[in-house]
Amino acid sequence: VGFAAGLAKSGLVPVVAIYSTFLQRSYDQLIHDVALQNLHVVFCVDRAGLAGEDGPTHHGAFDIAYTRHIPNLVCMAPKDQEELMAMLEFGIEKIKGAVFIRYPRGEVKSVVSNQYSVAKIELGKSEVLRVGKDVAILAIGCTALPSLEAAHILSKDGISAEVVNMRFIKPLDDEFISKLCQRIKYIITVEDGCIKGGFGSAVLELLNRLGIEDIRIKTLALPDKFIPHAKREQLLSDYGLDAKGIASSVKEFYTQMREAKWQNLK
Repeated sequence: VGFAAGLAKSGLVPVVAIYSTFLQRSYDQLIHDVALQNLHVVFCVDRAGLAGEDGPTHHGAFDIAYTRHIPNLVCMAPKDQEELMAMLEFGIEKIKGAVFIRYPRGEVKSVVSNQYSVAKIELGKSEVLRVGKDVAILAIGCTALPSLEAAHILSKDGISAEVVNMRFIKPLDDEFISKLCQRIKYIITVEDGCIKGGFGSAVLELLNRLGIEDIRIKTLALPDKFIPHAKREQLLSDYGLDAKGIASSVKEFYTQMREAKWQNLK
């Protein structure tokens, strides 16, 4: 990280490929050598979220929490490999400071051509994957597609869920979230990082800052504990971050909030 800062100081645009857990060891360099100097270094952060069989030492549970408060740093998370390529290009060509692109361990499921189709990346702007009217699922990174699948499951129970691929953890899409809260009052945030200080916390901070009080919100994330060794798919299921788990949590939350609302009206 320090070497990359030196390259950036010399006018190059270095790309640092590193595991989320290894970047923890470079926290001081990330702040003082890169961000404080406002240098253009792109970090491609692998093993973000659940690292599966790599075990507790390699789960990238904390990177959202330990980067989103650093000044001069943009933090993105792609929903799939095509969007990862688009974000890498965006980070190199369009941003002048530190860039943090986080993505999980996993295999590329398809061959990506040079003409991949992905919605244009704009700084701090999200992407609506599905329009809904009852609840909104704000998902970051690899949780976006399971959230979209969860919305299909929920539709069978008569719940219309809007699904948003947030793309940016920092800066958040403040304008979109503010407008969303005018028409949907039940929001679920979904992330594959720790629940404390993560993406969900950022959304709650935003609502507090904007003075939005009439929203009911639930955060789905990794619990405040060290995550054990298991296959990634099993861990996603265990912590309710696969499609079935997300759908179950959203349905329970929405039902409880609706029942509470009617009780208050009696």
